[in-house]
Amino acid sequence: MEPKIRYCSTKDGVSIAWGDAGQGPALLYCGATPFSHVQDHYAIFESFYEKLGLSFRVITFDARGTGMSQRDIAGVSLATLLMDAEAVIDAAKLDRFVVFADMTLLAASTALQVATRLPERVTHLVLESPFQNMRELADTPAGRIGLALAEADWTIYVQTVLRVLGGWDAADHAWLDPMAKAAAQWVHASVGLQYVRLEQTVDLGDLLVRVHQPALVLKLDPNYVPAEWCQRVTAKIQGAQFRQYADPNGDVQAELVRAFAGQPPRSIPPDLPTFGAAAVILFTDIVSSTALTERMGDAAFRDASRALDAGLRAAIRDAGGAAIDGKLLGDGVLATFPSAAQAIDGARRCLALSAASELGLHIGLNAGDVIREDNNVYGGAVNIASRICGLSAPGEILVSDVVRGMARSSAGVEFEDRGEQEMKGVGEPVRVYAVRGNG
Repeated sequence: MEPKIRYCSTKDGVSIAWGDAGQGPALLYCGATPFSHVQDHYAIFESFYEKLGLSFRVITFDARGTGMSQRDIAGVSLATLLMDAEAVIDAAKLDRFVVFADMTLLAASTALQVATRLPERVTHLVLESPFQNMRELADTPAGRIGLALAEADWTIYVQTVLRVLGGWDAADHAWLDPMAKAAAQWVHASVGLQYVRLEQTVDLGDLLVRVHQPALVLKLDPNYVPAEWCQRVTAKIQGAQFRQYADPNGDVQAELVRAFAGQPPRSIPPDLPTFGAAAVILFTDIVSSTALTERMGDAAFRDASRALDAGLRAAIRDAGGAAIDGKLLGDGVLATFPSAAQAIDGARRCLALSAASELGLHIGLNAGDVIREDNNVYGGAVNIASRICGLSAPGEILVSDVVRGMARSSAGVEFEDRGEQEMKGVGEPVRVYAVRGNG
């Protein structure tokens, strides 16, 4: 599927190359700036574009200074990335369209700027393996490559970055060798360095919370971005969906995008689960319920626990959450919230009710993708919330690092680091924090 290559001009007079291929509703693809070339990309990722083009009119473009776009430019910024995208949107006459960002910070920033700038025209947003800022990469192979290598030898930097992004075993990635050889020529070193420096300044936090379209966060497994980072991004977009997937043949990603945007799926593997949605999960559990039953007597404990349960559910509802009626927890309540700030508010309301009764509470919070079915919620994020609840002391709210990151500037509280905790059934330790007073 060869794209038609066209050119348009930005508001400041820069010539931008864009490609047009496929049929169906429009999809604007924000590539991995500055490693972009509208013609070469189609050749390297032919299978992906052909599958996407079965259901979408796929629009791609090269940001200024890269690929087939104008190379002699004055400079780059987040504003010029948006300007380049808007010029293509206007030239392609895109009225309603999906935005899809590849797995780089600049691609995600461009897509988010478009989605928040044109909310009435962007129907769906898809982010592949996103993370919030470059600081998160500091202790990873991708982060350790660093600006210093780019400044010392641009060609070696490009090839190293691509091999980290794609994995070091080129035998598993047919696209890796041709792209690694070609990409250093897709942008002059002086412009490439400007983009690398720009990337160091980007933080997606403010844009993520402004997204109102249906959003899907994908996490290719394996790649250099930990799933936890993608889940943090998902949790910051209200109602966003998260999907971790393997794609050995390059087929699944295009099918997931097509299914999410409402186009007829043609070859999604039958064992893929239904789409879930990100949520902040709250678990409560009554402290020493067995001992309380013996001390108070069965009838008195039952009456007190029922009264507390009704109060907790009302408090959760008042804070903007939803108690899960289908989940039978014995002495506890499970609830979901659309934001971390609301979940912490709900947890504090629950503690206040507990303090006014004879029954103490353990409370734990986590955030991530959940699967909803028959008035229940399931998934790894739910299990971790339960484990965190079990770690909390009576009258204490413990939260995961994901929740703490989401609520850092919005919940009006402080957090006390309790370190990494091993949890039964969870592969890696989870860092937890106790909620402390007002910030």
